[in-house]
Amino acid sequence: MCGRFTLNQSAAALGEFFHIQQIPDLAAQYNIAPTQRVATVLHNPESGKREFQQLRWGLIPSWAKDPSMGAKLINARAETVAEKPAFRSAFKHRRCLVLADGFYEWQRQNGKKQPFYFHLSDGQPFGFAGLWERWRTEDEEITSCTILTTAANELLQPIHDRMPVILAPQDYDLWLNPQIQTPEPLQQLLCPYPAQAMTAYPVSTWVNKPQHDSPECIVPLE
Repeated sequence: MCGRFTLNQSAAALGEFFHIQQIPDLAAQYNIAPTQRVATVLHNPESGKREFQQLRWGLIPSWAKDPSMGAKLINARAETVAEKPAFRSAFKHRRCLVLADGFYEWQRQNGKKQPFYFHLSDGQPFGFAGLWERWRTEDEEITSCTILTTAANELLQPIHDRMPVILAPQDYDLWLNPQIQTPEPLQQLLCPYPAQAMTAYPVSTWVNKPQHDSPECIVPLE
């Protein structure tokens, strides 16, 4: 699964990397947690271009009775996303990139949970494969998202059996293309990211608390 991640790149760097002209200044985030607002890229049907938006992490299906359901839907399994009622419409029509530059996973060691930080070896930002949804009532509207997960690669396997789907930059356009509505070309993108292009190391349990959001979260454990 993916329950915490980071994004501490500048707006200028993100705009250049994801080919977006307008990104507001963003505060560095070292411990992004569910229900928080996250940086995403969507396809704008009017301009035909990529668009930056901040969405609530935890997808709320349009038919949900209340928004609390979103806290349970922070991830969607790639293997079943096309069939699950909560995700199948969004998978077909409303795909997005969730922007990040690293993520955490925990390993049980001697009865405790040891956090590890994972990022790309070249330090570049990346886009998780995401889905988004709009939930409305007469008094409220929430646009939310979820992150897809797949089987762990060789780097993650000793820590956890799942990992978030990290898309390669050359696949962003295909993933965001609203004309693609059949699962076959999309499913081929939902595979483990190459382990040799990633780096991991243990970090302090400081990151275990979501309110701890500082550079200390990603400092390697000595």
